[in-house]
Amino acid sequence: MTYTDHPELQTGLTRHSTTPTIGLVAGGLAAYWPQFPQLLPQLQESATYVSRRFEDMDAHVVDVGFISDAEEAAVAAETLRIADPDLIVMFLTTYLTSSMVLPIAQRSGAPVLVINLQPTERMNHGSFGTGEWLAYCGQCPVPEVGNLFRRAGIEFRSVTGHLREDRAWARIERWIAAARARARLRGARHGLLGHLYPGMLDVATDLTRVSTTFDSHVEVLEMDDLRVRIDQVTDTEVAERRKSATGIFELDDSVDDQDLAWGAKVSVALDRLVDDYSLDSLAYYHRGLGGEVHERIAAGMILGASLLTARGIPAAGEYELRNSLAMLISDSIASGGSFTEIQAINFDDGVVEMGHDGPAHLGISHHKPLLRGLGTFHGKRGYGVSVEFDVRPGPVTMLGLGQELDGSYVLVASEGTVMPGPLLQIGNTTSRVGFGTHPGEWVDAWSSTGVDHHWSLSVGHHAATYRAVASLLGLTFREVRGNEVVTPSTPL
Repeated sequence: MTYTDHPELQTGLTRHSTTPTIGLVAGGLAAYWPQFPQLLPQLQESATYVSRRFEDMDAHVVDVGFISDAEEAAVAAETLRIADPDLIVMFLTTYLTSSMVLPIAQRSGAPVLVINLQPTERMNHGSFGTGEWLAYCGQCPVPEVGNLFRRAGIEFRSVTGHLREDRAWARIERWIAAARARARLRGARHGLLGHLYPGMLDVATDLTRVSTTFDSHVEVLEMDDLRVRIDQVTDTEVAERRKSATGIFELDDSVDDQDLAWGAKVSVALDRLVDDYSLDSLAYYHRGLGGEVHERIAAGMILGASLLTARGIPAAGEYELRNSLAMLISDSIASGGSFTEIQAINFDDGVVEMGHDGPAHLGISHHKPLLRGLGTFHGKRGYGVSVEFDVRPGPVTMLGLGQELDGSYVLVASEGTVMPGPLLQIGNTTSRVGFGTHPGEWVDAWSSTGVDHHWSLSVGHHAATYRAVASLLGLTFREVRGNEVVTPSTPL
């Protein structure tokens, strides 16, 4: 678990969790069973071990059993089609024909991961006969299946190793994490509240594209949907939320008591809005004029939006729907995910200073987060309380959801390291991130990828997992390594 251990941050917070459904099918060639009676029980035992490992990863396993021919494969394919898993794992325990794999890959519509895990690191050549060897030749059909998938237009993914090899299981676990992200997005409901920040063309999002790409729903909301819920919040509920907030945050002397009470009231109403519409994420912005109620609501959302984000319901300001989606992906793999943009560069220290005013993921704070009172939000109307903290030093990963000329999305990632040092104290979440290269050159490389104005900052190095997520979602993946943009081709 990568979340901070500060107990105050867990007060009143319940994290959303997602259990991915993994379809598991193991197989081998029927002709072997009468020839080598001990072979099938050995392979079935290995398949049981794999199933248990998946369950230990908090996955729901639909185990369709062991298949031995194309007819059994067709039955397994129909079972998996009905189960609608987030990922199918095809365990090649020994040689089997590609005709046994094709119906499983084609009919379910789910992405497929091929694994072959021989029993141990190596054979005992002095004592092994043909039957013992066959338990070690799951690699034999891998090129055959790879060829089949290419000719069938099916993306090929594979992990080769031995049954108890940590390296192989780390790679497999990455795919299970990616399936968890896919599960989180499928059927998710994304709230879009208010209107576009004027002039930010990169933020404008095609809602149909979101639904068709992620199998998600976008609920378009108005500020009045929140306003009527604010009117229903009681004084008792405001007092309770303020008490909770004072346990989670340090309060700076600049915090006005009335502003804190208003933020608490908006926070309670935000919870109701999320519950009433069953939202999994929220992006919002409203300009407002002259201190009218909608302007005050928009300025009072930071406390409640940060608490929602800490509960696994990411909230992003400036109407950044694609950023709330990136934050949701980050949160699904338990790495946080905070609303982020570039703020400045420290060329002497070789770091990019990044963060944002507005909602932040409290679980990745280095110290107890601070509530600071602001007389104005830069570039936005209104006043109130804002969240301020520094991300704890160590590895981090940027994740952005960019867009291409044809409208398709691209997932962009870059791994860096948060460095300690001086930070602004203006009510922003801020971190100093080094990327092992000249910081200006990193900014140029990052900006060339198609990523937009904002992205998710998550703790830990997760580029390989995000690459797996892109694979399961059918998205292009780009990674910025130092000052270079790469499209990795090495096996995951």
